Amino acid sequence: MVPAALEHARGIAECHIESWREAYTSLVPAPVLAAFDIDRRAAAVARRLDPAAGGTAERTHVALAGGEVIGFVTVTAPGESGPAYAELDALYVREAWYGTGVADDLVRTALDPGIPCRLWVFADAPRALAFYRRHGWTADGARKFEEFTALAQLRMSRTPQPVPDRSG
Repeated sequence: MVPAALEHARGIAECHIESWREAYTSLVPAPVLAAFDIDRRAAAVARRLDPAAGGTAERTHVALAGGEVIGFVTVTAPGESGPAYAELDALYVREAWYGTGVADDLVRTALDPGIPCRLWVFADAPRALAFYRRHGWTADGARKFEEFTALAQLRMSRTPQPVPDRSG
């Protein structure tokens, strides 16, 4: 896991779009998935990562395999998303890497366990819901519709987590 840099923009875009296509074929209509534009997404990611454009890579980390972005995570720090919570804005891992611990490592790398955190997840995504529950998040009752797909999302929150003792 490394902090994202401008050179990772296209890989992040490809990972994001392909992860959606791999994970959400049963949720998102095929024309919506087919409409994704990697070049447009890469340009948006590059703007967010480019310090000259006011972007910052500090909030995004990537998992690499042979130089390819196989996963990434983006977190908004407390104070940016609200007074007390960090916000897990994105967590994507390519299907070939499911079950390998990459997603777990991304969560551990990007999130301070002592800071409460929120995220939005598709309400009908059982794999994602199970993953987040395993990492301490619970549904907190808030719901909304995702703007791109109009699918129902629910908010999950995580209270500060105990830090494992690694001294012994």
